[in-house]
Amino acid sequence: MEAHTPQFKFRLGLFIIVGIILFILGIFIIGKQKNLFNPVFSLRANFQNVSGLQVGNTIRFSGINVGTVDDIQIINDSTVKVKMLIKKDVQKFIKVDSRASIGSEGIIGDKVVVISQGNGSEKIVQNNQRILANEPIETDAIMRSLQVTADNAAMASDDIAGIVAKINNGEGTLGRLIQDKDMADNIDKTIINMKTSTKKLDENMEAAQHNFLLRGFFKKKEKKEKKEKEAKEKAAKERAEKAKK
Repeated sequence: MEAHTPQFKFRLGLFIIVGIILFILGIFIIGKQKNLFNPVFSLRANFQNVSGLQVGNTIRFSGINVGTVDDIQIINDSTVKVKMLIKKDVQKFIKVDSRASIGSEGIIGDKVVVISQGNGSEKIVQNNQRILANEPIETDAIMRSLQVTADNAAMASDDIAGIVAKINNGEGTLGRLIQDKDMADNIDKTIINMKTSTKKLDENMEAAQHNFLLRGFFKKKEKKEKKEKEAKEKAAKERAEKAKK
């Protein structure tokens, strides 16, 4: 049996050393993610549906990753208990009225547990305490709602298209108005006649003011309007003086 050469032994030793370093590095990274090297405390929250949450998923507080999901247990047919391990130095910021909600990393990303900041309570959560939970909204429910909205939009588009088609075909009052040239001309003539009538009415009123029989009536009306205007100005002036005092 041939003895191994020094080069082979050197390569073997180097391979073993690199393997050990990678192994230690992997343990360190996983341990850091799982908070194995940091002091932690636990919280619990009960959900009716965890919506795909898994052990090892991230816990977030104020948008920061502060822990991981340690355990998920089915208590009964309507309750699922989620146990969370959270960094000890974050405990002082989580209040007893904080709530746990299940969200996701983006639209189709991994599930995360989001802990709210609470509503100003001064009591800090204790180790292994249970906090209230907000039930997650299922993706299927969102998709169904979007589908209903899309169907309603399609129906509205069809109705609008039908109305436009009727107008283009000259159906209905608006359609006849747009398509019937005679009706449009009649409307233009009516507007012109109204303007002419208004102008003539103004001219008649002006002539009536200069009429001998009606001159006294218009003068009395003018004096009355003048007195009312002076009275309003005087009252406004008195109110302004009182306000200054």
